[in-house]
Amino acid sequence: MSNVGFRIFAVVNRPSKELVEGFKGLPVANIADEMNRLYCVNARIKSLNSVPLLGTAFTVKARVGDNLMLHKAIDMAQPGEVIVVDVQGDLTNSVTGEIMMRQAVKRGISGVVVDGAVRDADALRNLNMPIYAAGIQPNGPYKDGPGEINVPVCCGGIVVKPGDILVGDADGIVVIDPQDAPNILEKAREKYKQEQIKFKSIEEGTMDRSWVDKTLVKLGCDFV
Repeated sequence: MSNVGFRIFAVVNRPSKELVEGFKGLPVANIADEMNRLYCVNARIKSLNSVPLLGTAFTVKARVGDNLMLHKAIDMAQPGEVIVVDVQGDLTNSVTGEIMMRQAVKRGISGVVVDGAVRDADALRNLNMPIYAAGIQPNGPYKDGPGEINVPVCCGGIVVKPGDILVGDADGIVVIDPQDAPNILEKAREKYKQEQIKFKSIEEGTMDRSWVDKTLVKLGCDFV
């Protein structure tokens, strides 16, 4: 019998490494624009150390204030995976800190995203692994369970499924379904290319800004 709420799913359908690596270096904003600006996690989940995030989701649904399943996830997750922890945004207790995150670094995990609190903030800022969290809280966690590993979770208001592609920078995190990723990647690369052209035209003083007045006139703005 399946013990709903206290389960570990070992099998994750992961996209190819080549597909994931294709997003390396692309700004999250460019990717998000090509997803109609609907798939970025909430702004309250912030980067602690400005290390770029890229990898596939390895999800944890934990009880508020408890990190037993996160401990297990650190043992299970593969290099290149990002552990995404859903603790319902609660900030009463941290669910991870320096010791656990050092272990994650040692195992080659590509990042940790916590919709909840972490502690040992100064130490985490100096780790060479991207860490995102909703807050900082010195109160430590419990280790009683229950929880689930590799189930769909909610992180910053966005559903994250095991194997989803996560891209993060100083702006935040965007979540990409692997089935949509090839098309999104192509469009985001073109968006990035067009932005570089715009930057060059700004420097050269040739940027066409006539669209601003045209838009105002179209919308009925009065020029007094």
